Amino acid sequence: MYVDSHCHLDFPELLEREDAIVATMAANRVTHALCACVKLEEFPRVLALAERHPGLWASVGVHPDNAEVEEPDEARLVALAAHPKVVAIGETGLDYYWQKDAPEWQRQRFRTHIRAARACGKPLIVHTRAASEDTLRLMREEGAAEAGGVMHCFTESREVAEAALELGFYISFSGIVTFKNAVDLKAVAQYVPLDRLLIETDSPYLAPVPHRGRTNEPGWVVHVAEEIARLRGEPLERIAEATSDNFFRLFRHAQRD
Repeated sequence: MYVDSHCHLDFPELLEREDAIVATMAANRVTHALCACVKLEEFPRVLALAERHPGLWASVGVHPDNAEVEEPDEARLVALAAHPKVVAIGETGLDYYWQKDAPEWQRQRFRTHIRAARACGKPLIVHTRAASEDTLRLMREEGAAEAGGVMHCFTESREVAEAALELGFYISFSGIVTFKNAVDLKAVAQYVPLDRLLIETDSPYLAPVPHRGRTNEPGWVVHVAEEIARLRGEPLERIAEATSDNFFRLFRHAQRD
């Protein structure tokens, strides 16, 4: 059994192939997936997907790259997170790669998400790119450890992983770990404790080898698990079992059956 801990099945290129994608998941023993929300305007679509399929779950949040969108406040996030199919707050965090001026509104939005996660008792899905120092600082200042969560699509250094682990967070690896040139990331995948490891696709992005360059989908998360098993010298089934157990431990409002 495999779990894709982060995907965007509501994006048009995947939603139009919904039935085929769910069938591929079943064929590859990918039994569950978490559909991450990136805009409040799109949350109804994310939630509808989760409601249509027993193995799909949803989050609620606003991605740090999205500027001209409905800005969330803590009360609204908490209210939307009350739905039983919503198991996390996010995708949230900081991204100075695209927002090179490192805007204050982005940091304030991240603080709002952390406070909402603490208030509703659901974990955070954290995105960080070219902003790890501020990301970790805000997590500490806002008590993110109380909510817990995952550093999704991890691409940072071992030192950043160590700091996140100290805060009680999980580390999730995407198809990037299968790329030949991802040498440093492969080393981090060997370092992260097995009981804090997650796998994801971040579909429709970052398709793993051997599908690199194609539109990604949750059924291919098995290739992420295969590479991590190879790197760590562990049986594939052990990686599959551990990452699935970790998912349900972290996203405790999700149900296996």
